[in-house]
Amino acid sequence: MPFAAATRSLGRAGLFSLSVLRASVPTRDFLAELTREIYKIGARTLPIIAVGGAFVGLVLTLQGYRTLARFGASNSLSTLLGLSLYRELGPVLTALLFIGRAGSSIAAELGLMRATDQITALGLMAIDPVKKAVAPRFWAAVITVPLLTAFFCSFAIAASYLEAVHVIGLDPGYFWSALKDNVDLVDDYCVAFLKSAIFGGTAALVAAYVGYHAEPTIEGTSIATTRAVVNASLLMLMFNFVLSAFLFH
Repeated sequence: MPFAAATRSLGRAGLFSLSVLRASVPTRDFLAELTREIYKIGARTLPIIAVGGAFVGLVLTLQGYRTLARFGASNSLSTLLGLSLYRELGPVLTALLFIGRAGSSIAAELGLMRATDQITALGLMAIDPVKKAVAPRFWAAVITVPLLTAFFCSFAIAASYLEAVHVIGLDPGYFWSALKDNVDLVDDYCVAFLKSAIFGGTAALVAAYVGYHAEPTIEGTSIATTRAVVNASLLMLMFNFVLSAFLFH
């Protein structure tokens, strides 16, 4: 039955998540692999984050100014931008870009390891494949997604400043002062980074679980990659609603 299958799948995912946490022992090899994964899924994702953040900042500035100008509140543009970015758009869009760029890569790599019997070979050599191949990717995502969110918001605000001041003609001093006065360190900045860490860990766990348990064929790897992106994106959006309901009440 579909319900029974879904329950079994959820149980396996929970046990898989516990095995990842249990395998996260900070040994020298683990830290070396973690550093490599931070570069692979973090630093290599930065160009996409920079471009995406800049254009999001530009379009938010354009649409926000048009809306606020109708009510004579155009000076509140930076406040609207900052709250929108740090509370919702920054963590969510960064996580979606991360899932598309790095989540698919995690699922594809683990799926190919399953298809080429590398995971089985690690087990035969008495090497825990979860500790070797999954745990470093999980913690790399938890570490890098909040940093990528910070870059995303920074590029968005910088692009917004250039458009608002040098194209639209708003006062630069008021732009920065309104942003500083209305965006709170704890309620906005810290919550954005907390949400980003949860999103990053969720994306990595979903991608790793789907790729790790993929059918050992090229077609199975392709299906696992697609499923990882779809499932991680939907689950992240669900978590975003729950976190926003509790954190911004």
